Amino acid sequence: MKRHANLWEQLTSFENIHLAFKKAIKGKGYKPYTMQFIENLEHNLITIQSQLIDKTYHPGNYRTFFIYEPKKRMISAAPFVDRIVHHCLINIIGPIFEGTFIAQSYANQTGKGSHKAIRYVQAMMQKSNYIMHCDIRKYFPSIDHDILKALIHRKIKDPNVLWLIHLIIDNSNPQEMVVDYFPGDNLFSPIERRKGLPIGNLTSQFFANIYLNGFDHFVKQTLNCHFYARYVDDFVVADSDKKILWEKCQEMECYLEKLRLRIHPDKKHVRPVKQGLRFLGQFIYPDRRLLPKENIRRFMRRMKQFQKLYSQGDVSLEDINHSLQSWLGHAKQANSFALRRDLMRKITFERK
Repeated sequence: MKRHANLWEQLTSFENIHLAFKKAIKGKGYKPYTMQFIENLEHNLITIQSQLIDKTYHPGNYRTFFIYEPKKRMISAAPFVDRIVHHCLINIIGPIFEGTFIAQSYANQTGKGSHKAIRYVQAMMQKSNYIMHCDIRKYFPSIDHDILKALIHRKIKDPNVLWLIHLIIDNSNPQEMVVDYFPGDNLFSPIERRKGLPIGNLTSQFFANIYLNGFDHFVKQTLNCHFYARYVDDFVVADSDKKILWEKCQEMECYLEKLRLRIHPDKKHVRPVKQGLRFLGQFIYPDRRLLPKENIRRFMRRMKQFQKLYSQGDVSLEDINHSLQSWLGHAKQANSFALRRDLMRKITFERK
């Protein structure tokens, strides 16, 4: 396996830092903290460059908040400077690792995404009789730091780049406590081992793909699962034999134990494809895709909030349209033309 060195000069080049800034600011150009950063842009970028070269850079504190839909999760927002550094790193190591990812790994990669994953899963269902859907229990809080670093070391040997990677991982903020025991553990192992990556970080999303990359290859090559797709911690396998799917699930669980991960016992299902599958916010059937009712209700609640805010002059049509187009882009992936037409007729925005 080839290990990559001599990456640091490229990572700390002004061109890479400026590109990272443009990626970090995308969609956030009018936030107060970005406007303040832009006021002295060249100086701020050179400061980041100097801190990286001198190794005086240190991550700041995360701003945490909770989201409750579709389930409660803690989101961690890194300071803007740290987000630039994260992009600097992924700009360089991203292509190295993405070249090792299987085609059916769809999360957080250029040219991939949830909609492509949904379309591929539907194609799987059209060629199989049964579908298995599994979810890894508390995935981000369970990612083991030592295991993750070892996996990264297999491809990266530049000591300076490894210094930055370790710094980002080691400064992860505390996540939800997960106490699981695995073969060889003593009483204190689940507490003593550092684990957990902050949800919301670009680096966390990318490291999460690296962490399960070996598992993807195991499923495809060792278990010979032809129809397989993964999006972060959700994965789907299709086959014409129900018994084979359950047998392969047991082997998957044994492999995941090596990564100190477990499949959620209540989110492990095998069913006929004609019954459909709920995956990435849609109900998928061999011949159609539908939106869950709660997805529609959440959208309408959000629009009603926007109507109230707009009538009071507290939000612009540009902000509303951004949210609206995001949902419509997702809804268009399902068979929802009549639904979208009816909903758009109901939504109006007026100033008092």
